[in-house]
Amino acid sequence: MPEAATAPVPGPVKGTRPEGAATEADASRKVREMFTEIAPRYDLLNHLLSLQLDRVWRARTARQLRPILQPPDAMVLDLCCGTGDLAMALSREGPARIIGADFAHPMLVRAREKALTVLPFFEADALRLPFADASFDLVTTAFGFRNLANYEAGLRETQRVLKANGTLAILEFMEPPDGLLGNLYRWYFRGVLPKIGALISGNSAAYSYLPKSVSRFFQPKELAELMAAVGYDAVEFQTWTMGTVALHTGTKEAKR
Repeated sequence: MPEAATAPVPGPVKGTRPEGAATEADASRKVREMFTEIAPRYDLLNHLLSLQLDRVWRARTARQLRPILQPPDAMVLDLCCGTGDLAMALSREGPARIIGADFAHPMLVRAREKALTVLPFFEADALRLPFADASFDLVTTAFGFRNLANYEAGLRETQRVLKANGTLAILEFMEPPDGLLGNLYRWYFRGVLPKIGALISGNSAAYSYLPKSVSRFFQPKELAELMAAVGYDAVEFQTWTMGTVALHTGTKEAKR
């Protein structure tokens, strides 16, 4: 069942900080470079390392958002869209117009190839979107929000482009609770996954960054609290797969 959140802004987590990044600009540049380098093997590794569960999580997210996707005039932005898997999952749930955006050009090249030009994809930074205020009924992001250099700024920029009563949906990795299953997950995620990722992609830094970025990220309630503090209404979250993944949703206040 979804859980609701009401609380002040959580602790000191401001945004991702890859190794060697001293500023937000450094962090953005390093993340862009990282995803540019791993783009050719990105889909293969996503499916392999998640045991195909990434497909399940995206499909489940799309199904839960189906009511928003049903009106043919609905406008949807899939932010940090990568190679377009969530955008395509959303497109299968309704006739809404879906746009993908990402700041790593090679990811978008792959997305356009997979979508066969059916969906439009734009090169854009999530912290400085090239869209007018109140443009979208729904903004989604799958496994990309965690990589923003400033989380609060990302939430405010998303809020800007949402219509009144529009919905934000964030699908993201989370650190699972302690216990046998959680410890097994951490052993795989921190010990096995980086080695497989480095072997196949040739980029050890990218797949060492992944578990580190998750361990530094918010717990589900903390992200929900930040969304509420920024001004999102009806903030809820669900955790899936032993608490390793969470879907957060919230709506833009009509007055904003």
